Amino acid sequence: MRAALTWRDKAEQCIYDLAFKPDGTQLIIAAGNRLLVYDTSDGTLIQPLKGHKDTVYCVAYAKDGKRFASGSADKSVIIWTSKLEGILKYTHNDSIQCVSYNPVTHQLASCSSSDFGLWSPEQKSVSKHKSSSKITCCSWTNDGQYLALGMFNGIVSIRNKNGEEKVKIERPGSSLSPVWSICWNPSRDEHNDVLAVADWGQRLSFFQLSGKQIGKDRVLNFDPCCVSYFSKGEYILMGGSDKQVSLYTKDGVRLGTIGDQSSWVWTCKVKPDSNYVAIGCQDGTISFYQLIFSTVHGLYKDRYAYRDSMTDVIVQHLITEQKVRIKCRELVKKIAIYKNRLAIQLPEKILIYELYSDDSSDMHYRVKEKIAKKFECNLLVVCSDHIILCQEKRLQCLSFNGVKEREWLMESLIRYIKVIGGPSGREGLLVGLKNGQILKIFVDNLFAIVLLKQSTAVRCLDMSASRNKLAVVDENDTCLVYDIHTKELLFQEPNANSVAWNTQCEDMLCFSGGGYLNIKASNFPVHQQKLQGFVVGYNGSKIFCLHVFSMSAVEVPQSAPMYQYLERKMFKEAYQIACLGVTDTDWKELAMEALEGLEFETAKKAFTRVRDLRYLELISSIEERKKRGESNNELFLADVYAYQGKFHEAAKLYRKSGHESLALDMYTDLRMFDYAKDFLGSGDPKDTKMLITKQADWAKNINEPKAAAEMYISAGEHMKAIEISGDHGWVDMLIDIARKLDKAEREPLSKCAYYFKRLDNHGYAAETYMKIGDLKALVHLHVETQRWEEAFSLSEKHPEFKDDVYVPYAQWLAENDRFEEAQKAFHKAGRQSEAVKVLEQLTHNAVVESRFNDAAYYYWMLSMQCLDIAQENEQQKTEMLQKFHHFQHLAELYHVYHSIHRYTEEPFSFHLPETLFNISRFLLHSLTKETPLGISKVNTLFALAKQSKALGAYKLARHAYDKLQGLQIPARFQKSIELGSLTIRSKPFHDSEELVPLCYRCSTNNPLLNNLGNVCINCRQPFVFSASSYEVLHLVEFYLEEGITDEEAVALIDLEAPRLKKREDKWQEMASDGAQTLRFDDNTDIIEEDDPFTAKLSFEQGGSEFVPVIVNRAVLRSMSRRDVLIKRWPKPLQWQYFRSLLPDASITMCPSCFQMFHSEDYELLVLQHNCCPYCRRRIDESNQ
Repeated sequence: MRAALTWRDKAEQCIYDLAFKPDGTQLIIAAGNRLLVYDTSDGTLIQPLKGHKDTVYCVAYAKDGKRFASGSADKSVIIWTSKLEGILKYTHNDSIQCVSYNPVTHQLASCSSSDFGLWSPEQKSVSKHKSSSKITCCSWTNDGQYLALGMFNGIVSIRNKNGEEKVKIERPGSSLSPVWSICWNPSRDEHNDVLAVADWGQRLSFFQLSGKQIGKDRVLNFDPCCVSYFSKGEYILMGGSDKQVSLYTKDGVRLGTIGDQSSWVWTCKVKPDSNYVAIGCQDGTISFYQLIFSTVHGLYKDRYAYRDSMTDVIVQHLITEQKVRIKCRELVKKIAIYKNRLAIQLPEKILIYELYSDDSSDMHYRVKEKIAKKFECNLLVVCSDHIILCQEKRLQCLSFNGVKEREWLMESLIRYIKVIGGPSGREGLLVGLKNGQILKIFVDNLFAIVLLKQSTAVRCLDMSASRNKLAVVDENDTCLVYDIHTKELLFQEPNANSVAWNTQCEDMLCFSGGGYLNIKASNFPVHQQKLQGFVVGYNGSKIFCLHVFSMSAVEVPQSAPMYQYLERKMFKEAYQIACLGVTDTDWKELAMEALEGLEFETAKKAFTRVRDLRYLELISSIEERKKRGESNNELFLADVYAYQGKFHEAAKLYRKSGHESLALDMYTDLRMFDYAKDFLGSGDPKDTKMLITKQADWAKNINEPKAAAEMYISAGEHMKAIEISGDHGWVDMLIDIARKLDKAEREPLSKCAYYFKRLDNHGYAAETYMKIGDLKALVHLHVETQRWEEAFSLSEKHPEFKDDVYVPYAQWLAENDRFEEAQKAFHKAGRQSEAVKVLEQLTHNAVVESRFNDAAYYYWMLSMQCLDIAQENEQQKTEMLQKFHHFQHLAELYHVYHSIHRYTEEPFSFHLPETLFNISRFLLHSLTKETPLGISKVNTLFALAKQSKALGAYKLARHAYDKLQGLQIPARFQKSIELGSLTIRSKPFHDSEELVPLCYRCSTNNPLLNNLGNVCINCRQPFVFSASSYEVLHLVEFYLEEGITDEEAVALIDLEAPRLKKREDKWQEMASDGAQTLRFDDNTDIIEEDDPFTAKLSFEQGGSEFVPVIVNRAVLRSMSRRDVLIKRWPKPLQWQYFRSLLPDASITMCPSCFQMFHSEDYELLVLQHNCCPYCRRRIDESNQ
């Protein structure tokens, strides 16, 4: 950083303050009792302003640029407009020390020795506030909310907009160190407001708005009179008793001096948004400086290090764009970078950093060494183990410990120095001198090698990759290139300010100058493009360019030099250039040129780069042929021309080399049949047919399938025509072919059918299969297209296809979650095991999901399935019948348990208490041996206990509660059961007589809980229950005598033989006292004698064995058809016969599942469900 004086003026009086207009065009200076207004561009005095009667101490400009204010020892403040007219004046009781405008509200704070005032244009009066000490300085925060006041007693007071004190900053020893200048950092990027405080204790301190100090005090060694920030807050200016203005970082690190003065500096400010500084002194000198911040930087290959904010170093990776910041907290003077080393020179030391790892993209640096010495040098260079200091003519080589190892003294000033690599500790340096000498120095060698001497001073140097050539830019902006070995000047180019060789290509260099970038390959003409800045590196296709302070990597296609080589047929060199970076089009051009020049190696590499397999195949085939001994270059070139589309040239070369057949193949492949015919002349008809076939093949290949198909049909190639039509979905053409073909041509017809099927034209596919009589394929077609009706009708005509239809149908149903239908279909297909498997799975699922009514239905279906298997399969008959009875039993249990489950799980009951009571009793009697999956004894006993209690069967309820105590009860029932167990104790220990079930065979009253199960305790006759209410039905089962068949028995019952008169006389008509009565003589003994069946019932029982009721023909004849219910089970089961003992109470039996119901219950259930509640037979189905 250096300061250049722009202009200077001298007033007669001391200058206490100055202020810039916000746009930077004018400078207002307080000189004596006048204000001087200067033009900042050239220092012209625009106008002196008079208004004060005494010395003006302070001046401030409003942020909006409309007004400025001045304060004076005459105790008055004057407000001036930007047109330099005084518009308002107000006074304080003491001399005015400082004034400051609020940056947001433009309120003016004016401070005197004893108070401070706040004035804004909309107020008439000035609000004043007393101060405990003399106020020396003031400053507003960026947001205009707070005003900081610096006091003579060393205290800083922070006030709000209304003048109320919010924070008081008292510092140790402050009473002896008056605060002389304060300023808030104007930066918008800072998180907190930062206040810089300079006092006459010779300290600079920083505080937050809260009053908390930031960092430590900075000792100044002079009395500061003024402190101010740059517009963006990055630097601080400070001047005072040391008669100079110093530049500091925003953290208070001193960076340098801006102009020495001959007296104390009372004021210094930065022109807004610029690097110009104005200074006012005790002796009346006004100085205006421009600060020039020089670029401190270093570059090695793709790493660029530069200084930022004067105290930081940023290392940038030019390829990956990564950046890393190294904070030095001191002025960075020089930077050097080399491989994994980075050297930074600070005022009192040199720091040497190294990379953490050898990774080329690693950006983490750590300190390797510190050399704690002060060095003066113009240029700094770092190597692996040394640093090189350059001071005018002298070069010094130091180890990292700071020990001087070697020194070289040059004949002239050193203008340029660069490390050109080499082994660690033995690197080579390229040095350019002002006298035009260029030397090579090795750090381990005391002797410098003179490479060459030219007449003009060196400005920039670079050596080519293989160190054969040297490029120099001299002071006349000429780029000269020399051969290092012969010292010969190879060429020179004008308008260059810097030069760089390509690190990857020996013959390429670029130089910049005059706003252009110039690229030169070999000794071809220069290729130019626009570019601002200096070229500092050239790597492959990237050019590193420094413009002002920023380094950028510019991607430059190397097309121009590549074409220069191509024009001279220098294919290998052109390829090397292309490798640095050219566009895909350039690669293709290179490949084609090399191919035509029969430079196959280069062409192969170039085509590989653009991934052109077609040409790679051509090259590979030519190479193969060369290996086999072919050497006809004309033939090779003909192939190349053919590939490039230059067909006529290719044909001429083929003919020339005696390969007419290749030309013919080429034309036919291209469907250039006219050319082919011209080529053939009047040749062989076989060749003509071959042409037509090729024509068809080609039509197919070039996506003209319609033409190809027509050609194939005309040539009788039906299969090919069918394939083309099918692949393109031309159904009409396929129909024509299929109908024209003879049915004997099975293969093409099958192909047609296959395509019809694929194209969803199943009708035509069916027609084609019918034509060739392939019924199996037809069945499969119907099945695949899920046209089940057609499939079924076909399987009925041809039963051998039954399996082919029903099995896929069942699988399809199962896949579509229609399991019940699937099961029926498996059953129909005779796949009993699959049918049973589906049903078993359905049943299990239903039980697991607590769908007990579904489980009952599936078990019933399973039992019927077992019965079917028993009918068909004699070997499995016994096993299947056992299963039948087992599944029937389970079906009944789940059917019953469904009601119990709903009662316990759902909030509302769907059944009458009596029904639930009967159901739970029935279930408990049935669960004597084992409890099936999913059925809960707890739920059953719980339901029984609750219903027994409700209906007055207290003894049974108590028994149920007792039983429950021995079972594991779910938590939700626990409380209810415990309560029930207690309350039932208060009830009498007997059951209601009404509930006791009656045996209709022996008229015995049975207990409510029966150890034998659902049979009479006296006669062992099994009870017959209603499948809805589970009341005992007035039915008694009877069996036929040996020798009576089911058919005969039914015939006998249907006879309806007339009863004896005795029976008919039971109704007696009598007339007495004018009243007519009809009396029924119900002498039971007589009836029983009359009815042979009742006579059978009266047979005494009481033994432990069950004796069934067996009837003979006479008894059967005496029965009435309406009193007998018959369960007509399919073979091999016997039919079951039941006699109703109360014929007037109607009972209905489901013809499918043979379950008995009270007729009214059945009708109601059927109305609700439209089917039998047990077997779900639809009511509209015929009785099967």
